[in-house]
Amino acid sequence: MSHLLKTFRKQLLRSIIFAILITLISSLIFPAATWAASSTLGVDNGHLSSCPPSDNCVVSQNADSKHTINPITYHLDRNAAREILLKVISVVPRTEIVEQTPNYIHALSKSRIFQFVDDVEFYLPPNESVIHLRSASRVGESDLGVNRRRMEQIRLALLDLNI
Repeated sequence: MSHLLKTFRKQLLRSIIFAILITLISSLIFPAATWAASSTLGVDNGHLSSCPPSDNCVVSQNADSKHTINPITYHLDRNAAREILLKVISVVPRTEIVEQTPNYIHALSKSRIFQFVDDVEFYLPPNESVIHLRSASRVGESDLGVNRRRMEQIRLALLDLNI
């Protein structure tokens, strides 16, 4: 009986240590959300929201050097550029358009393995031939450049389609 009790204690101790290690590792890899879905999305006074201090966001308006990305310029009619943009977004893997108005598009893009959600936004000002963009992760401190690469791939696709 004491041998069985010792074996049980040893297994329990291993399980507790394993749970503590997993908790510590996951808190380093997946820190608390830098901002949640309830944060300010959309256009306010002609501007997309600025980025949080974390390294997981890019925006083309009022950004510091770490978060800045160029807007996308176009030479077509604004509605034609918007329709082409919607088509390009529709083929971006694991991305779904959740809101659209004549001036604004909001999509959600999920990572392949862990299904992390990024908010992807586009703003087409009425009197400019540009598309302002913003892409930000909802959780973590770094996205390893995923948001910037996604937006640059969309830019390249739009250039290939000669907007």
